[in-house]
Amino acid sequence: MTQDYLLSCISIDPNICFGKPCIRGHRIWVSLILDLLAAGETIDAVLEEYPGLEKEDILACIAYGAEMTRDSFVDIPINTHKETKK
Repeated sequence: MTQDYLLSCISIDPNICFGKPCIRGHRIWVSLILDLLAAGETIDAVLEEYPGLEKEDILACIAYGAEMTRDSFVDIPINTHKETKK
């Protein structure tokens, strides 16, 4: 499964979901799936909650998020990182 194939699973249509990136054929925002994964949900849990999705759809969301960070970044203040316990 290539990056190009995964990215083809994402659609952006100004007439659907306010033009936000969605999983093709669904009105499920990429950002929702990424938020769920970031909150600790597993891919299997997301698939259970959204039975119309396939694993490739979740991977497509991750690939899209990775692609978006190639040209932009989020400022993260240096002093806000969690310190690891020794």
